[in-house]
Amino acid sequence: MKAERITTSWLNKMGFEAEINGHKIIIDADENVGGLDRGPRPKPLMQVSLAGCTAMDVISILDKMRVEPTDFKVHVDGELTEEHPKHYKSMHIVYEFTGKDLPMAKIEKAVSLSQDRYCGVSFVYNKVMEITHEIIVHEE
Repeated sequence: MKAERITTSWLNKMGFEAEINGHKIIIDADENVGGLDRGPRPKPLMQVSLAGCTAMDVISILDKMRVEPTDFKVHVDGELTEEHPKHYKSMHIVYEFTGKDLPMAKIEKAVSLSQDRYCGVSFVYNKVMEITHEIIVHEE
């Protein structure tokens, strides 16, 4: 079993610096709750993790299929509960591709492989919330 460790160090007030794979990011809270707004909040980073994990899978799979979009974006909409502890009850992923004559069947297969087989973040999130997705293709 492979163990990974990150270290998060308190800066001051509500600010923390996390070191991940040799890179540093600052997380902080809004000023109205004692932070200085120096970085993103922790919960939206869950959306970033999902978007990054599946985006890397999809682009890698499409590369192997010799499909080359000219642009690719992944949007993740998260719906939070109203009650505490506030947490995501669902996330919706929008895969947005731009290109010329992009083969929809290959795009759908790449997304499906990411969601059903390769993306570890999707795998874990699916255990605790509903994850849905859609694909948008813009023709050049």
